[in-house]
Amino acid sequence: MMSNLFSIFDPSTNMFNLPLNWLSTFIGLLFIPYYFWLIPNRYFIFWNFILKNLHNEFKTLLGTNSFNGSTFIFISMFSFILFNNFLGLFPYIFTSTSHLTLSLSISLPLWLSFMLFGWINNSQHMFTHMIPQGTPNILMPFMVLIETISNIIRPGTLAIRLTANMIAGHLLMTLLSGMGPNFPSYLIFILISIQILLLILESAVAVIQSYVIAILSTLYSSEVN
Repeated sequence: MMSNLFSIFDPSTNMFNLPLNWLSTFIGLLFIPYYFWLIPNRYFIFWNFILKNLHNEFKTLLGTNSFNGSTFIFISMFSFILFNNFLGLFPYIFTSTSHLTLSLSISLPLWLSFMLFGWINNSQHMFTHMIPQGTPNILMPFMVLIETISNIIRPGTLAIRLTANMIAGHLLMTLLSGMGPNFPSYLIFILISIQILLLILESAVAVIQSYVIAILSTLYSSEVN
């Protein structure tokens, strides 16, 4: 039962023995021509409003020592994760963000680049960051060990947070939809109502998770400056 349940996340769709699941991540390229319209449409105005607010918020978190244009890294990551999260809500479309293959491919290189930049250019700041201000001398070795471990597991926590949240909602919706044939016909509208509410909740989770990943990545980046 469990193997069949989790099989909804298996990348098994293929055509002529060629896997096509991961191609869904490139569907977002179809929306790029909207930006080249001479007269901006409502989609462009709404999306531009979101990006401007994200840019201002990320700029505030990064501080004055950040490089110009550094916020676009996190805005691009937010847009990519948000698009793939929403794409997974449609039937028969592969949910790429529910796999550690994609989430680790995003978080691990980003974290590794932050660490390399911080230790090469601001090594003294990275050392002082490991010991909070006011820590007693006897606790300093333990604090260094704890901060080192928490720093190392950051890419894993980012990836697992995104993957677990996307899997949990999809599994719950799959379990409830599997109960449909066993439900009496006069109670089926209750199941449909619950599924609609879960779909709304999953839409909110898709936005929140992409925002959380972008915010945490921004905070990790601000620590190395």
